[in-house]
Amino acid sequence: MGFLSGRVTCCRFRVGKSAPRMFGPEHLEKLEDAAIGRQRVAMGDGSQMGWIAGDHILDTKFELEKNIVNGVLQFALRVDEIKIPGDLLRAYAQVELEGLSAENPSGHPSAKQRREARLLAKEKLEQEAKDGRFLRRKSIPVLWDSQSNELLYGSASITAVDRLHSLFKQSFDRPLEFLGAGKRAFELAEPHQTTRAVDDATPTAFVASHGQEIAWVSDETNRDFLGNEFLLWLWHFSEHVGDSIKLSDDSDVIFMIARSMSLECPRGQTGKESISSDAPGKLPESLRALQSGKLPRKVGLTLVRHGITYEVNLQAETLTIGGAKLPVPEEGDERARLEERVDLIRSLLETIDLTYEAFLLKRLTPEWKKEHDSLKKWLSREPKGS
Repeated sequence: MGFLSGRVTCCRFRVGKSAPRMFGPEHLEKLEDAAIGRQRVAMGDGSQMGWIAGDHILDTKFELEKNIVNGVLQFALRVDEIKIPGDLLRAYAQVELEGLSAENPSGHPSAKQRREARLLAKEKLEQEAKDGRFLRRKSIPVLWDSQSNELLYGSASITAVDRLHSLFKQSFDRPLEFLGAGKRAFELAEPHQTTRAVDDATPTAFVASHGQEIAWVSDETNRDFLGNEFLLWLWHFSEHVGDSIKLSDDSDVIFMIARSMSLECPRGQTGKESISSDAPGKLPESLRALQSGKLPRKVGLTLVRHGITYEVNLQAETLTIGGAKLPVPEEGDERARLEERVDLIRSLLETIDLTYEAFLLKRLTPEWKKEHDSLKKWLSREPKGS
């Protein structure tokens, strides 16, 4: 059932206006009003979208017991799209073309006949599509937490996010603000009165080939590059300081870079590199990729806090969580297990935020010079086993 079972993949949004005191029937009514099939919410590509209750792809029965758990409203966005198979379109076009060009003296079809054949094939397939044979349905889980007033969404694709913004605004009259690394940095810096430092931040040069421009950051006001520096800092910390970080709530997080790592050249010149290993950060090719100017864009992390272990893939600029493995809730009745699952999701997000905050307390203060010097020294050494 969406976020309440299996692995967790999500990006995060701040919901506009004040947080709901609690979710109730009025929120379910808003979901029902925009449920899939209740009203035709059509997009330019002919697809339809609407909310579903989450038990399965056809479930539009919204209920307090099912959709409101431990202070969260959980549901899903369903999108119905007509996807005409490309191979069938080509086959129909070939059949039409053979008929149109059968009497050509040259024995070869003309350009006009090719265009006409493709048009006839497309018209035939569009007629066949009316019975729904090419309809594809997909659902994307959504979770709105009243405690944090955050919304978790199970896809980070631009098209999927645009659809969420549109339907959520229509249903609840609330805007959504994406919580990427830059926006989250501003929020975490505010209690420490260091938001000006976030605003003034520019990309750090760790090796000679680094500059101020980063290919994947097109907006000069964007501070999402702090996410790349966060993952690099974690990597360096694990190699030269230890595997435990003291957090601002006096807890500790034990962490390890594990399973996978993706790096990319910020200048868009030396390409990308993906590394899979039990400990990818310790491989000589990983360090060589950094020394060539690449920055981490996604890493696999194992995090342990309060005795709870999480495995997660973390994307740098968006802080998108991918395939997070949560502990299985302890035995008990189904309701208790669902409520514990919600608490585990909250704890995972809090752990990531507090770890990111620990980095920002270095990055946005005079302490960063010492950290920067240590990072540059690390990156100047010869990789082991090279």
